[in-house]
Parts: sequence; C-alpha cells; structure tokens
Amino acid sequence: MIKDVLEQSKVDLFKSWCEEVNNIVIVTHVSPDGDAIGASLGLAQFLTQQGKSVQIIVPNSFPDFLRWLEGANQILLYDKNKEKADSYIEKAELICCLDFNVLKRIDEMEESVGKASARKVMLDHHMHPGDFCDLTLSYPELTSTSEGVFRLIYRLNGSDGITKSGAEAIYTGMMTDTGGFTYNSNVPDLYFIIIQLLTKGINKDQIYRNVYNTYSEDRLRMEGFVLYEKMQVFPEFNASLITLTNKELEKFKYIKGDTEGFVNLPLSINGVCFSTFLREDTQKKMIKVSLRSVGSFPCNEVAKEFFNGGGHPNASGGEVYGTMDDAIELYKRALIKFQNLLVNKK
Repeated sequence: MIKDVLEQSKVDLFKSWCEEVNNIVIVTHVSPDGDAIGASLGLAQFLTQQGKSVQIIVPNSFPDFLRWLEGANQILLYDKNKEKADSYIEKAELICCLDFNVLKRIDEMEESVGKASARKVMLDHHMHPGDFCDLTLSYPELTSTSEGVFRLIYRLNGSDGITKSGAEAIYTGMMTDTGGFTYNSNVPDLYFIIIQLLTKGINKDQIYRNVYNTYSEDRLRMEGFVLYEKMQVFPEFNASLITLTNKELEKFKYIKGDTEGFVNLPLSINGVCFSTFLREDTQKKMIKVSLRSVGSFPCNEVAKEFFNGGGHPNASGGEVYGTMDDAIELYKRALIKFQNLLVNKK
C-alpha cells in the first residue's frame, strides 16, 4: 500500500463534482511535456470510463515522441483551433487544470479559462499554487503530476479505474518527469505505483524506446554538435552551460521535443552538479531556460531569483525576455551568487 497524500475531503469533493457533471475539459501548460500529456491522458481516460464527455486542450503543440499514446491525436491545440477550444471551455461544467500552478502558464488560454463559469480543479506538484481554482490538489512532494493522477484515481476506484492505455500515459508522465527515474525518484511509493501500472500489461521497456529512442538523424547530429561545440564547463563552479540559437536549431531542422534531455547531458561529467540549457525562441522573443542539478544544490532557487521561474530542487525552468547575451549574463551572475553552494556541494 501507499501512504495517503491526498486529503480525503478533497478526494470526496472531486468525486461529487464529477458525479454532477457531464462535460469536462482538461487543460495543461504551454509547451506540454511528457508529464503534462501523460497526466492529462491518464485522467481523461479514467473520466471517459465513468461516462463523461472529456476534451483535452493544450496551448500549443507537444513533442512527436508522445503522439503514440492513445488519445493523443484527439488533443485540441488552442493556438490552431481557438474558436473551437473556447467553445469547449465555455460549455464545460468542470475544468481540470493539470501540471501548472498559475494561469499565466497556459499562455493565450489564460483569459478563456479564467473567466469560465465552470468549477476548476488544480492537480499539480509545483510549489506556490495560485488561488484561481475552486479545489486545489497541490503536492510538491510528488515526483510528477502523473503520480498525482494515479493517486487520485486509486483513491476513487482502486487499480480497477486504470486501463492499460491510461497506465501507459501515467507511466510515461512519471518516467519523463524523473529523467527515466534518475532524479526525484528515490521514494518507495513510486515503485508501488509502477508495480500497479505493470499489472495493467504495459511494456515499460517499449515505452522508454518510444520516448527516448525514436529521434531523427538530424536530432542525433544536433546532440553531437551540442556536446562538441556548445557545451561549456565551469569546473570552478561545478557547473555547465549549453546554449542554442534559433539559427542553430534551424540548421538541424528542429522540431518540438528535439532538445528534450540536453540539459541532463553535462550531469554525467564527474564533478558537475548544476547544468543550465538556454534555448532561443524568436517567435516569443525570449530565451527558454532549463535547469537541472544533482545532490543538494537547489536549482529552483536559481530559477526563481534569476529566470522568472521555479520548480523542484533538482529540476526547474524559467525564461528570459531578452537576448541570448542577456540570458548568459544572468547565468554568470547566478554562478557568482550561488558559488558557495556550488563549490561546497554535498
């Protein structure tokens, strides 16, 4: 058995609200990752099994390596189908907000979801949840929102509430948000959950291949370019930096998801405990920031203080509305500010 994390009163309230409605919309954050898509599909399939009409809406496209998941082809992209998406949101009786803690994380969907008359439920694992939902299920101690979805379903209907395809989605979310169970995953309950998912007949080895071993030749060559040309190591800070401009991305025919995992690569270097990846997004005129660490170094504090972001101690993100040079300058200032923690790492 796993220990109770979700408050029973909140589980009961969610159950009663679901029983009262038929039309449910699930939304998640901009540039959805494996956890966002896995959690959304896992919950959607459970609610569909309960006879509900469910529509997942995401702000923009998600990586191709997640499209094999059952139901992924029915996810509605807000930036491509705004009018249709707004109609679903307006008619929704319940809106489930997964894997984000403030409305600005859903980008252009913020206004539509914010003014919707439907009850709103947050299920998330990021710190400092906002107060825009009627019911907040926020647990930073969880490895992922997908874990939260499992726990919710398990409390509502036991393992019988999870189908094989739902289990695949939840496992994918848990796996991707822990780097293949290499960080934020030293929790016994996590492996009880994995066992329950395996009993549904999922093939965890195939799921890993589907997510991590289906890249294009261009993506593999880009990884080589990143390691040989773009990775900088700062041994005096036990830190590393990778930068990619839009021009460099175009050189390797970049598609969404191709840079997934790049930030983790330098952490395999002996002594490096803090890795940063800066990716230019000229469409949004900003620099996307990904931060990872090992051990006790709190990269979420760096994200919060320097990059308008946040997250978990070992996995965080943020953004810089400026040039790549601006972002690099902020990174250098962060190294100096956190030098004592970096040098005296445990």
